[in-house]
Amino acid sequence: MKTFHIFAASLLAAVSPAALAAPAATAAQTANPLLAPWTGPYGGVPPFGKVQISQFKPALEAAMAENLREIDAIANNRAAPTFANTFVPLEQAGRTLNRVYTIFGIWSSNLSSPEFQKVEAEMSPKLSAHQDKIVQNEKLFRRIDAIYNSPEKAKLTPEQQRLVWVYWNNFTQQGAKLNAADKAALSQVNQQLAGLYTTFAQNELYDEEHDALVLDNQAQLGGLSQAQITAAAQEAERRGMKGKWVFANTRSAMEPFLVNATDRSLRQKAFEIWTSRGDHPGAHDNNPIVTKILALRAQKAKLLGYPTYAHWHLADTMAKTPDNALNLMMAAWKPAVAQVHKDVADMQAIVDKEGGSFKIAPWDYRFYAEKLRKAKYDLDMSEVKPYLQLDHVRDAMFWAAGQLYGFTFTPVKGLPVFNPDVTVYEVKGRDGKHVGLWYFDPYARPGKNSGAWMNEYRTQSNFDGAIPTIVSNNANFVKAAPGEPVTISFDDAETMFHEFGHALHGLNSAVHYPTLAGTNVARDYVEFPSQFNEHFLTTPQVMKFLVNAKGEPMPQALVDKIKAAQTFNQAFSVVEAQASAIVDMKMHLMGDKPVEPHAFEKTTLAELGMPSEIVMRHRIPQFGHVFAGEGYAAGYYGYLWAEVLDQDAYQAFVEAGNPFDPATAKRFHDDILSIGNTVDPAIAYRNFRGRDPSVNAWLKDKGFPIPTAAAATNN
Repeated sequence: MKTFHIFAASLLAAVSPAALAAPAATAAQTANPLLAPWTGPYGGVPPFGKVQISQFKPALEAAMAENLREIDAIANNRAAPTFANTFVPLEQAGRTLNRVYTIFGIWSSNLSSPEFQKVEAEMSPKLSAHQDKIVQNEKLFRRIDAIYNSPEKAKLTPEQQRLVWVYWNNFTQQGAKLNAADKAALSQVNQQLAGLYTTFAQNELYDEEHDALVLDNQAQLGGLSQAQITAAAQEAERRGMKGKWVFANTRSAMEPFLVNATDRSLRQKAFEIWTSRGDHPGAHDNNPIVTKILALRAQKAKLLGYPTYAHWHLADTMAKTPDNALNLMMAAWKPAVAQVHKDVADMQAIVDKEGGSFKIAPWDYRFYAEKLRKAKYDLDMSEVKPYLQLDHVRDAMFWAAGQLYGFTFTPVKGLPVFNPDVTVYEVKGRDGKHVGLWYFDPYARPGKNSGAWMNEYRTQSNFDGAIPTIVSNNANFVKAAPGEPVTISFDDAETMFHEFGHALHGLNSAVHYPTLAGTNVARDYVEFPSQFNEHFLTTPQVMKFLVNAKGEPMPQALVDKIKAAQTFNQAFSVVEAQASAIVDMKMHLMGDKPVEPHAFEKTTLAELGMPSEIVMRHRIPQFGHVFAGEGYAAGYYGYLWAEVLDQDAYQAFVEAGNPFDPATAKRFHDDILSIGNTVDPAIAYRNFRGRDPSVNAWLKDKGFPIPTAAAATNN
C-alpha cells in the first residue's frame, strides 16, 4: 500500500502488553479516554462506550505531538544506527496515535454525523502534514538509509531485511530524498489532497442519505418480493413517511430493485438516482473535486520524479508498470465485451417477444438478465434467496474457516460496541488458544458508508510480546421485519465470503513486526485472499448450511441449476468493473493535462467500445475507491490482477480433489495467509503454486475461450 503512516506501522499497529499494563493513566488519558491504552480482556478492546466526538480533535493533537517526540528520540540518537536502535523503536512508536486514529476511522466509516464531519474535515489535512513531518525528517531517513545500505544488513533475519526495505522504500517513495523546497511543496499537495478526499467522501455520503426512491402507490411495487416491500415500508417509517415505500440510495437496496421491479420507468428512476451520486451541480458536486485531485496527483508525481501518478503508484506493486496492468485489463475486456453483445441480443429477443418497443437500456439489464437466466437454465434467483439467510451464511463462513484453518468462532457478550447491531466473536485456533476478535456490523444506517469492507482494529505481531489481532467486517444489509430472518442475494453472499476472506487474512497472520503483518501487502495482492475465499460458498459442503426458514436444505435440483449457470452473466460483471478500472488508469496517465470527468468518462468509454447497455460499476463522481483516498487510485485494476491469482490458486484444491484438502490448506496458510508482507508476493505465490500464475483458470471461470497458448501473468 502506498499510503504509509509511520505513527501506525500499518495504520492499525499493535499495542504492546507493556502499554496495556500501564499502572496508572496520565492526566490527559484520564480526561480523554481515547488516549488511554485499551484495557479489558483479549489484550484490551476499543473503548467504544466512552467515545465522544468532542474528544477526537484534542486526542489526535495530543497523540501526534507524542508521536513526534518518539520520532525525534529515534532520529537524534547519537549511537550509530542499528536495527535495534532504529527499526525496533519505529515499530513501537505511534501506538497512542494509532489507537485514536483507529476509532476516528471507525466513526468516519460508520457514524459520520454532521458534527463528526466537521472534525474530520479539519483534522484530515493535519494528519497528512503529521505524516510528512515524519517521512521528511532528514536525520531519521539518514539512519534508515544507512542501515539499508550497510553490509551488516545481510546479518539480519529475512523478515528484518524485508522490514528495512519496506521502510526505506516507503520513505523514498514519499519524498524523503527531495530537497527542502520540494518537500515543502509535496507536503502542501498532500494536505490539499487529504482535505479533498474527505470532501469527496462526504459529498457521496450526502447523496446516499438525501436521495432515495419514494413510492406512494402499491401498484408501483410489481415484481418486488415481500421482504423488499416490508423493508421499504420500514425505511419510509424511519424517515417519517409512514404509508409509503422508500428504497435507500445504497447498493443493497437499489440493485435488488433493478433486478425485480416490473415498472420500467421506476427502474430508470432508481438507476438514475443510484448512478448520479456525487454528480449533482451545487455544494456536493464531486466533479470539480475530481479535477483538482487529479491535478494535484500529477503535481505530486512530478515532484517525486515520475512521469505520471500511475507510474508512481504502481512502482512497488506486483504489476510494476501501468502497461502491465492495462495489458491484463484489455485481455479481459475483449472477450467480456464480445459475450455481453451476445447476451444483450438474447435479452433483446425477450423484449421483442413480449411486445416491447424499446432497446435494452442500463436500467433494463439486470431485469432482463434474470429473465434470460430463467429461460436458459430454468433458474430464478428469487428461488435461491430464501436459502441465503444472513445468519446461515455467517455460520457457513465459520464452518469453512474451521475446516481450512482450524478456527472456531464463539459469541462474546458484554464488550463495548459502537452500535447495538454490532456483534463480537472470539476466534480460537486448533490448539484452543485465543487468536483474535471478529466484530460484525451487518446493517445499513444513517452516517454509514455504503458497500462492504474489512478493517483491522489491531494488527497481529510478536516482536514485543504476542499481540492478538482484532478485525471487523461491515456491510449494508437491509433489516427484515421483527422476527423475520434477513435474507440476502447470492451476490451479497459472495461479498460476505469475500470480506470475510480479508478478515481471515488478518486472523491467520503470524508475523513478528506489525508493519509487515496481516493485510499490509501490495494493493494488487491484498484482494487475492479475499477473492480466493469466495470459492467456498458454492462447495457442496458449505451449501448444506444454506437452509430455508423451515430448516430445509436447498434442493439438489436447484443446486444443479446454479452450477450449470455459474458462467452466466459473468461478462456483465467483468465489463462494468473493468470499465471503471481502465478509466481509473487512463485518468492517472493523463499527467498534468486537465481532466473534466464527464467528457473524459464519455470519450474513454467510447474509445473502448463500451456496450451502451452497461455503465461503469463506479462512475467517476462516486468512485470512492479512487477519490476518497489513495489506496486504489490507479489501482482498481488490482481486483482483476488478484482474481487471476485466486482462480489459479484454487485450482490447487481442485487438483487435490477436495476444496478443503488439509495439506493444500496448510500450504496456503503457510505460504500466503500467515506471512503478511515478509516475502515478496511474487515469490510467495511461486512458493505456494510452484510456478507463476496462469490466466487460464480465470478465463475458464468466466466462460471465456482459452487461447491455445495463454500467456502466464507476469509478476
